[in-house]
Amino acid sequence: MQFADRLKNVETSAIRELFKLLGKPGIISFAGGFPDPALFDAEGIKESSNAVLTNNPGPVLQYGATEGYQPLREGLSTFMAQKGATVTPDGLIVTTGSQQALDLIGKCMISPGDKVIVEAPTFLATIQCFRLYGAEIIGAPIDADGVDVDQLEKLILEHKPKLVYLIPTFGNPSGATLSLARRKRILEIAARTKTLVVEDDPYGELYFDKPPPPSLLALSDDIPGSRDWLAHCGSFSKILSPGLRLGWMIAPPALLANATMCKQFSDAHTSNLTQAIAAHYLTLNRLDGALTVVRRTYAERARVMAASLRRELGSAIEFNAPQGGMFFWAKLTGTDGRGSNANDFAKRAIEQGVAFVPGAPFFAHDPDLSTLRLSFATAGVEKIEEGMARLRLAL
Repeated sequence: MQFADRLKNVETSAIRELFKLLGKPGIISFAGGFPDPALFDAEGIKESSNAVLTNNPGPVLQYGATEGYQPLREGLSTFMAQKGATVTPDGLIVTTGSQQALDLIGKCMISPGDKVIVEAPTFLATIQCFRLYGAEIIGAPIDADGVDVDQLEKLILEHKPKLVYLIPTFGNPSGATLSLARRKRILEIAARTKTLVVEDDPYGELYFDKPPPPSLLALSDDIPGSRDWLAHCGSFSKILSPGLRLGWMIAPPALLANATMCKQFSDAHTSNLTQAIAAHYLTLNRLDGALTVVRRTYAERARVMAASLRRELGSAIEFNAPQGGMFFWAKLTGTDGRGSNANDFAKRAIEQGVAFVPGAPFFAHDPDLSTLRLSFATAGVEKIEEGMARLRLAL
């Protein structure tokens, strides 16, 4: 078969390929980016499911509007307002996970050869998605406070990209959180250079001790002109359930209209049933309680992972402990003659019965082969401690 040329620009996810190795009995996995299913509010979702299928089920089992189920759009407007962002129900569309929102942005904005700036490192699926549409992807360096804004501004002025993609809060894979000062500067740069900034925010509610700085969307009302150059992608996957496949996209009207048109071609609309379940769930006032449990659990697991990494691997590894989210981003130092190639380390770790993701796939170019990502979300405290001890044996 003669497949489309665009497929030459992408390859199967390295993370998905890694999952094929995890069938070994007794494996402890820190590889996935999944939330812990034990923390899903199954009772609340069940209550909402029963309610929408009992009270006039016809409309929620029928075809629906491409823009989304109106009660959910209204609920999301309220949800965003609670996070300091002003958005009307008509100012957003519901997507089949935030991944679809990113795909729609790619379809609407990227032509072959267009330049796109992302963080280095960034979410692997975004690199793959934008490459599928022919983007030339440029990485902007990051540190513990998120993307280096001085370097980002230089890259924008030099390359005049079609868009900039950022995960400002508890990034995947970096775990980094963009400081408030940097957030404001990015909005000012976007408005001044007329550069679209895409804010991906699936982890913002997963903070440990205190809430992170306001989202770019929430701050945009105070930075003149920035809202015209900002798209925001949200998701229920990490805070309610990924199985519902629900995300949303907030964007300037022209982009939102084109994204809605492209969504018509791809799936007609996101499931009315899951949208109705989520809309009803938001009326139950259970989400805050569920998130309190998730935050407490993840915070403890992150604390244990940090302590175990220091105890078991010592100077062989460097990392900044995250203040939220689901990931540690670490770097092998190669001290005492030990290897610093995370790909080799990952193979030895599998032999010891523990899995993580080497960092190289998260870079659009010039990967740092000494880096790796560890997720603490799905492993309990005892498994984390045991897994870190196994990692020590794999050094």
